[in-house]
Amino acid sequence: MKLDVYKIDGAKSGKQVELDEAIFGIEPNDNAIYLDVKQYLANQRQGTHKTKDRSEVAFSTKKMGRQKGGGGARHGSIKSNIYVGGGNVFGPKPHDYRFKLNKKLKQLARYSALSYKVKENALTMVEPFEMEEPKTKEFIKILDALKANGRKTLVILPENQNNIYLSSRNLPEASVITVDEINTYALMNSNHIVMVDGVQDILVERRK
Repeated sequence: MKLDVYKIDGAKSGKQVELDEAIFGIEPNDNAIYLDVKQYLANQRQGTHKTKDRSEVAFSTKKMGRQKGGGGARHGSIKSNIYVGGGNVFGPKPHDYRFKLNKKLKQLARYSALSYKVKENALTMVEPFEMEEPKTKEFIKILDALKANGRKTLVILPENQNNIYLSSRNLPEASVITVDEINTYALMNSNHIVMVDGVQDILVERRK
C-alpha cells in the first residue's frame, strides 16, 4: 500500500511511502478498540469520589427520644440517613478504576485504529518539518494547506519538537503527539491524522 508524501505547503513532494499491511491494512478489530479505549478512559479517572456515612457525620450521638411511649417510630440517632444532613447510604467510596490489558491486544487495537484511518482516507503523510519558534498562525497555515483544519486533527511526530507542540496548544481541534504517545483513544478521537514521514518506519521496527 503506497501513500503520497506532501510538503507543508500542500504540494506533493513526489515521494511515496510503502505502508506495512500488518499495521495499516489489517481487518480492524472493533472489540480490541473498545477495550483499549475503555482502559484509557478508566485510567484517567481519579476515583476520589466520596460521601460521608452515618459514622462520619458531625452530629450529636444522643438518642433523640425514649424508646417507647413517644407515639411514633423509635429513633436512635439524628445521623440516620432519613434526616436532613444525615449520613449517606451506599454512597460512592474512593475506588481505583484501572485494569490491565495484554500488550498484544493493545497493539491490535492501535493497528486497527490506524487501518480504519487509511480506509477512510483520513491519513496524510507529510515531509519532516520544523518550526523556528512557536507560531499558531503558521501552524494553522500548515493545516489549511494539508486540508486538515476545521476538524479534529492529530499530528504525529517521530520525536518531540517543542515549538510545534506549543504552536498547536491553543487550537481545540488540533493536538500533537510523538510516536511514543500513540494510543487508540487519540487515534479514534481524531477525524484526520497528519503523520510525519518516518513515524511509519518506527512503528514497523517496534513491531519486530
